[in-house]
Parts: sequence; C-alpha cells; structure tokens
Amino acid sequence: MLQRVAVEEKYLEDYRPIVGGEVLEEIQRLARGLKDARIVHINATAFGGGVAEILMTLIPLMRDVGLDAEWQIIEGSDEFFNVTKASHNGLQGMEIPLTEEMKAIWRRYNEHNAKLLEGEYDYIIVHDPQPAGLLHYHGRSGGKHWIWRCHIDTSHPNPDYWDFYAPYIDIYEAAVFTMEQYVGPGVEFEHLAIVPPTIDPLSPKNAPIPTEEAQEVVSGFGIDLARPLITQVSRFDPWKDPMGVIDAYRLVKAEISEVQLALVGSMASDDPEGWYFLDKTSRHAGEDDDIHILHNFHGVGGYEVGCFQTASDVVIQKSTREGFGLVVTEGLWKGKPVIGGNVGGIPLQVIDGKTGFLVDTIEACAEKTLYLLQHPDESRIMGEGAHEHVRKNFLITRHLRDYLDLFNKMK
Repeated sequence: MLQRVAVEEKYLEDYRPIVGGEVLEEIQRLARGLKDARIVHINATAFGGGVAEILMTLIPLMRDVGLDAEWQIIEGSDEFFNVTKASHNGLQGMEIPLTEEMKAIWRRYNEHNAKLLEGEYDYIIVHDPQPAGLLHYHGRSGGKHWIWRCHIDTSHPNPDYWDFYAPYIDIYEAAVFTMEQYVGPGVEFEHLAIVPPTIDPLSPKNAPIPTEEAQEVVSGFGIDLARPLITQVSRFDPWKDPMGVIDAYRLVKAEISEVQLALVGSMASDDPEGWYFLDKTSRHAGEDDDIHILHNFHGVGGYEVGCFQTASDVVIQKSTREGFGLVVTEGLWKGKPVIGGNVGGIPLQVIDGKTGFLVDTIEACAEKTLYLLQHPDESRIMGEGAHEHVRKNFLITRHLRDYLDLFNKMK
C-alpha cells in the first residue's frame, strides 16, 4: 500500500476569529451532504514545498467537517524524481529534452504506485505530474471520482512534455488549476475548478510572531537587524531567480551600503536539482558576508521562515515563472508589501502599487526595493492592505470551501 501521512488534528472553529462566522457556516452547509465521504489526496512528498503545507492543514479540516479524508504519498527514487523535476520544468515551458528512457522511468514508477493504491474512495485527488499516471494504470476501480490537481503553470508547455502527459491527464473526470489560463492545450474535463492555493493563518509559520521574538530568531543566524534586511523565501530553483535577486541586491547596496540579503529556502525530498542550484547560487553570491543563504539543513523550519518574513524590511519573490507563489501570500499576510515577478499567480496577490510592486527586470526590482526602504510609512500602509487582501482571498478556509463545492458538483 502507499505510505499514509499522519497529520495533527485541526478544528474549523479555531478560524472563526480570523475569517468570521459566515465563512464557517457556508463550509458546514457544503459539508453536510458529504458526511463520511472517503477522500484520499495523493502526491509525491510530505515535506517541503507548498503542496505538502496545504495538505497538512486541509486533510485535518476535511476530517473536522465530517469527511473521511487521508493523505498518501507515492514511492520514488532519485531517477524518478530527476525525471519529474525535468517534467515540472518542461511543463512550464523550459526547452529541455524528454527522452524515451525518461518516459519509461515515469511509466514504470506510476505503474508500480498504481499497484500500491488500495481501498475504496469516493474522491481520489492526484496532485501534479509525478503521480498523474495513477488513473491510467490503476483503472477507475477503487475511486468513484478521480480529480487531477495541477499546481503549476501549464499554459505554455514544452510540446514534447505536454504531448506525453496530456493523454494521462485528459482521462480524469475533473481537474483543478490555479488559474484558468493555466489549463494546457487540448484537454477537456467534465468538471473544471479554478482554485488558487492558500495558507494556514494558524500554522507556526503564519501565526502572529511578536516583532522582538522574530528579530531575536533572525539575529541568531548572524544577521544584524540594526541594518536593513531584504529577504526572498523560495526553493533553490531557476524559476525563482535567486541570482537575479542577488544582482538586484547589489544595485541596492550601491545606494545603501549597509543593506543585507537573506535567501531562505527548503530542500525538498523530490527536488534533487535543488542541490545543484543551491551551489550555483552560493557561487554567485561569492565572498559577500552580507548575503546569507539558509535552508532547512541550517535549522530553518516554518517558524523561522515566519520570523524572517516578520523581521525583514523588504520581501521579494522575483520569480520568472510561478504557478502561484505561497511565499508571496505568506509575506503579504505578515503585513509586508511584496516585490514580485510579474508572472503567473503573483499578480493575483500583488496588486501593483497597493499590496506591493510587480517587476519584470532586475533594475525594477532594485528600484522598488529602494523605494520601500526609503519610504517606511508608505511601506507600512501597503502592508496593512496586503494583510487584508490575503484574509479575504487566500486563507485555507476558502480552499476547503472550494473543494467541498467541487465534491458536491461531482456527486
């Protein structure tokens, strides 16, 4: 059988002070007709990345409203995850080869995992390209309704990758995408739901952290908070453009010499390419002691990330391709205007000039960083609007509601 992921209990009622009673009542109404429905979410990893963070809260909240929900992860190896990382990049448009050997590895692992999927479920939700072949190899037995959840931007995929994956994806009854324009060419589903990702406002990373406490934690990593701090939180990945952030920081440093940069990431178990790109980023940083490159192997977990976002003067997410960008949501929730790449799901969150700034170049990123550092009052006002924008649109309760709505439509 596939490995089950244990999750802590969470209670919908705890979110009432944040989202209000009307939101909770709508969720409970949608859940009534789904009582005891058997749900399984299947993805590639329980650690690192936004999908795992969402499921860590979504599963227990589904249980709390009366669903029989669980989370399982597929088996894989470095050879499989190297293929799926390339697929992630190829499906987002990168020009990289897809060989017959890569296809064979992906098929072999999906066929293997399909044999491990046991039990009877009302809804099976398969997340992203890694396990997308489960329905093909398992067949519809065991699942009344099959849903493919795509967390990446497949609007302009590399045709070699899309042509390979599309037949496996097209057979799902329903699909969930972050934005309508992310739906790749030539696939159709009986049910299509547009569900932007969300954060858990009560998680250690996103619960309020007193400024003094956050500053103490960040100082423990060798950062001088008497001086300005710029932070980007992301995986070490070419799409996140950490080297472009370093270049923007250097332009800022030419104007404000005391500025510091923190690049804070997490190394995920399904991302072997990340280690290569971490090394590349470190070499680009060179001998500059004011650039701090940190990740979970330095003891940076969710709480510490929250501290960095809280204590930073400027939060950046200079992605060149971004399915959504939960780290943008997190920064906005901390009351920080975010400087984000003008791509993918970031403009859903960063309303240019109101909750942050959208940028297309290194120079623009540096210019807006300087503006926020030099105008702290405007930065604070924008940050207040940023927090409220997330409260209304991008909290986990909305995510739960959207899934319940889809399940009801598929009944």
